[in-house]
Amino acid sequence: MEIKNSNLEDFHEIFHLYKIATDYQKERFEVHWPDFDQNMVKTEIAENRQWKMCENQQTACVWVTTFSDPEIWEERNNDPAIYIHRIAVNPLFRGKNLVLDIVEWAKIYAKENDKKFVRMDTVGNNLKLIEHYVRCGFKFLGLSKIKSSQNLPAHYQNATLSLFELAL
Repeated sequence: MEIKNSNLEDFHEIFHLYKIATDYQKERFEVHWPDFDQNMVKTEIAENRQWKMCENQQTACVWVTTFSDPEIWEERNNDPAIYIHRIAVNPLFRGKNLVLDIVEWAKIYAKENDKKFVRMDTVGNNLKLIEHYVRCGFKFLGLSKIKSSQNLPAHYQNATLSLFELAL
């Protein structure tokens, strides 16, 4: 598997994977991703924060990183951390534990950028997903209610989040 930054040529594939992920969420959970703003994703691509994992020139999954996430992590946002968002897996690659590959990549990427933590969140109290992320090396920090979500996508509005952290 190869991990590299997404580019504008990947734009439609990114949104295709988001739609597949959202449809999957709608089948199984109360909370699901909204339609993401196209300009937001273009900005993430331009800022080299949108990533893809490929095998044989096929996109296995995509995700986004940031070095700041104050509305979700509040005072902990002051810690030197990388934050991972919106992992969307191509159904052809489901069950291959790609999150483990992302975690190994994120540890290296975080160290290269002088960060001491890799963090993630997910909306709700999804026990299977919590167990999965713990098996991938994250510590489950518990549930947190968002206080201010005005700058976040719609699925964060009045949301309770499961927070995850991996200390390096």
